[in-house]
Amino acid sequence: MRKFALLSALLPLALLAACGGSETEVASAVAEISDAHISQIHVDFEESADPYADLQTAIEMAQDEEKYILLDVGGEWCSWCHLIDAYIETNAPTREAFACAFVILKVNYSDDNPNEEFLSQYPERQGYPHFFVLDSEGEFVASQGTGDLEEGRGYNEDAMVGFAEPYCQDA
Repeated sequence: MRKFALLSALLPLALLAACGGSETEVASAVAEISDAHISQIHVDFEESADPYADLQTAIEMAQDEEKYILLDVGGEWCSWCHLIDAYIETNAPTREAFACAFVILKVNYSDDNPNEEFLSQYPERQGYPHFFVLDSEGEFVASQGTGDLEEGRGYNEDAMVGFAEPYCQDA
C-alpha cells in the first residue's frame, strides 16, 4: 500500500518534469509531499541582501526553533548551488535531516557582490556552494566543502544526511 501511495505521489512529479516543468516547480511539488519544513531566509542568492541583518534574523529563528544556522554560500551563477538546493528539496531523508537541524541562510558570493567583509570572519572556502555551520548565537561551529557530499553529477544521500544529522536537536 505504501508503494502505491508513493508511486501515486511521484507520478505527477515525473509528468511535470517530463513536460518541461522547471526545477523550482518540481522542487515545490516534491516539498508538498514531505511534512519537513525547512526554515530559510532567502530562496535564492540575492546580491542586494544584507548578510549581517539576515544573520540576526537567522539567529532569532534558530533560537526560537532550537536549531543551528547553516550559511549556504554561493550564487545564482553557480550550477552546483542549484543542484544542491534541488537535492535538499527533493530527497526526503536529506530534506528531513536539514529541516530538523538548520535554519538556512543563503549568502551571495558573486563578482558584483562577493560579501568579502562578512565572509572574512569564516575560514577560506575552496569552492561553491560552501556550508558554514553556526550555533544559535551565530558563533562559528564548522566549515563544510560540499565537494565531499557529491556523487557523480549530484549528491550522495548518506553523506548529506550524515552531515546534517549531528546538528539535529531532536535526534
